[in-house]
Amino acid sequence: MQPMDAKGLKVPPSYPPKTPPPPKKPVERPRPETLAGLPLPGLQTWHLATRTRPRMAVRNRRVYNFTTMSDRWAASKIGGRLIEAVRGWGYRMDEEAVKGVARLLVEAAVADEGKRISVHVADQDAMVLVVVLSHRAGFAPDGNDLARIAGITVTSSCGTDSAPDGRRVWALMDTRVTASSVAQP
Repeated sequence: MQPMDAKGLKVPPSYPPKTPPPPKKPVERPRPETLAGLPLPGLQTWHLATRTRPRMAVRNRRVYNFTTMSDRWAASKIGGRLIEAVRGWGYRMDEEAVKGVARLLVEAAVADEGKRISVHVADQDAMVLVVVLSHRAGFAPDGNDLARIAGITVTSSCGTDSAPDGRRVWALMDTRVTASSVAQP
């Protein structure tokens, strides 16, 4: 016989025990309104320098990629390889101007004192994109580099940005500009 207490006979429940509710999610800050993934200009534009850099994606294009050691001879080696790639795609450009752009891009990356640099070349609609990545973080872009690159006749546009994986310097060159189409002083 079972002992009785003040509440009556103890009988096991016919339903499972109540489980505790799941923990609540931590409160998140509201996300900023964006346009194509970039924050809209506003009062807090200072955080643009700290945002992560989008990965570079080149799709459905002819590309030529290679890495080389970061040394003072890299600029002349890369200029020749760049000319070979552009010729292989059927473009005829002002070779001295292309070598000049390559030299300035590579010198900017070598100045970051990394161990290696990556060069990425792509084409589209008679334009050639050259991107040089230094693989060394912490160096700020130099404004003089961009001014010198933009001053070369074949350069359509150029730019630079820094991120934890290194500084990226790029130039977009127009293949329709040749040595004969440039006005000589």
